[in-house]
Amino acid sequence: MLAIKKYESMAMLDLSEEEREEIGRRLDAMVSGFEALEHIDVDDAEPLVTVLDLRNVMREDVAKKQFSTEEILANAPEEYNGYFKVPGTLE
Repeated sequence: MLAIKKYESMAMLDLSEEEREEIGRRLDAMVSGFEALEHIDVDDAEPLVTVLDLRNVMREDVAKKQFSTEEILANAPEEYNGYFKVPGTLE
């Protein structure tokens, strides 16, 4: 309970005694769950970065021109000198 009061003040919370007891019960259950993990033998386990058997799912980052400037600007409401023309944001 002392730890809960410490964190309660750090988080600037004002918990009732019932709330402290409920949080204490939940924290005890969580800690018990983690303590159970301490008994698992992992000496022969290989470290994993991911559980998926994928190496590189990303494509190579190669720049290529897919559309011409004219094709892109064909959809623009307004264009100026090869660029999109947009309303000004500064006065």
